[in-house]
Amino acid sequence: MPSRLELVAAGPEHQRVLANLLELYIHDFSEFVPVDTGADGRFGYSKLPLYWSDPRRHPFLARLDGAWAGFALVHQVENGICDMAEFFVLRRYRRTGLGSEFANRIWLRFPGPWQIRTRAANVPAHQFWQSAIARFTGHAIQSTSFQADGVDWRRFSFESR
Repeated sequence: MPSRLELVAAGPEHQRVLANLLELYIHDFSEFVPVDTGADGRFGYSKLPLYWSDPRRHPFLARLDGAWAGFALVHQVENGICDMAEFFVLRRYRRTGLGSEFANRIWLRFPGPWQIRTRAANVPAHQFWQSAIARFTGHAIQSTSFQADGVDWRRFSFESR
């Protein structure tokens, strides 16, 4: 299935699609983060417009056989490190290899140092990234723990070559 994956560098014309997929992502993520909808019934994502105005931010969409399957938001932070700010694959396509292939294509597009952060409570995400990064790099990568704003996190650091 994943070989039919199309990586789409999202432009402003994709903003509505990305905003809609972000709603599904935030809904899934609300299991780990106390987030409420606004008066309009949507969660919203305040940083989304930055992905078309800040040259250090890169939005991507995943399409499989013409249907939207997920998205990734990449942020190039200090020291040339790329951060996978947000990453989402529709439930229908999880555990099919699509997520790993999607991540691999993005990592190859930005050679150099990478970091992936997960909330410590989000065990499924931690397991996914541990496996995907190990397949990509060819060896196991251990995450490190840190705390920010009272939240426990795990961080994977690796190189894309």
